[in-house]
Amino acid sequence: MASTATSKVSRWDQHGRMHVVRVERAGGRRSLTCDTCGWRRGAQFLPWLKAEEHLAQEHQATVDPAGG
Repeated sequence: MASTATSKVSRWDQHGRMHVVRVERAGGRRSLTCDTCGWRRGAQFLPWLKAEEHLAQEHQATVDPAGG
């Protein structure tokens, strides 16, 4: 049985709302789920980059809460 690990990519939009895409890893497969709109996608390569792109394009959320 494969272990599952979850991480997240968070960004704020210009109105100060936080948007989160969760990256779930089970074995070699990764799936992305947006907490804001329910968008889902599988991503084998660069899942965090795909999550950042979704947040920027769909929610105009580009400010990293970690300040990075």
